[in-house]
Amino acid sequence: MREIKAESSKWIHDTFPDRHEFAWQAGYGAFAVSYSQIDRVKEYIGNHPEHHRKRTFQQEFVSMLKKHNIPVEERYL
Repeated sequence: MREIKAESSKWIHDTFPDRHEFAWQAGYGAFAVSYSQIDRVKEYIGNHPEHHRKRTFQQEFVSMLKKHNIPVEERYL
């Protein structure tokens, strides 16, 4: 994950020099998805702007953590 964040940050800074203030957050979360659900994941990603008009990223992230029985640590939100 560290390499993905580093390489994508480099690409953004190289491609969009005016975005010098861009930086990823300190932490990250990752969830595995079953290949059989790939079409649902693509639809979910495609509808992200609309989806986040109804729910914030933080609300969604906490919901995913709870759904998978992962303890929510407020300091990382």
